[in-house]
Amino acid sequence: MLVPIIVCGVILLVLIIMYFVYNNREVALRKEADAQRGKIESVYDTMWKVLKQEAGVTEQYRKIFEEIYPKLITGRYAANGKELIKMIQESNPEFDTKLYDKLMQAIEVQRAYFASAQQRMLDIIRERETLIESMPSGWFVRNKNKIEYIVISSEVTQNIITTRREDNIELFS
Repeated sequence: MLVPIIVCGVILLVLIIMYFVYNNREVALRKEADAQRGKIESVYDTMWKVLKQEAGVTEQYRKIFEEIYPKLITGRYAANGKELIKMIQESNPEFDTKLYDKLMQAIEVQRAYFASAQQRMLDIIRERETLIESMPSGWFVRNKNKIEYIVISSEVTQNIITTRREDNIELFS
């Protein structure tokens, strides 16, 4: 008589533990999704601030160079007929494109970081849905409400997803 009671007690204890473990996992995933939503906003905000500021510095450099270059060149060469020889012999200021390289690298890095943050959110949602739809965890999880998230993308991407066609491959149109 004692053995069936112990077996029933152990089974009940295991079921109670499973209930708490699976519900705690679901709560943790929901909290992580909430935090990830904030992270995505922060990453997006940072991305645009970095890109706008770097582009601003690059543009300012270009404007200043355009402004001072003619003055440097004009002041160096007087109208004595030997300007071409001087120009060939001297080292003239050159427009440095390293800022543009840095800007392109920043665009790549910031966009990749933003995409990674969104992909992590989708992974959290997938993991939680797997927990809810798998057995036996699905039997124990109380909160089965979906985590709502719409991926942030461009109008071009949305049109391609809707029409299922991507014909425009011109990069510089």
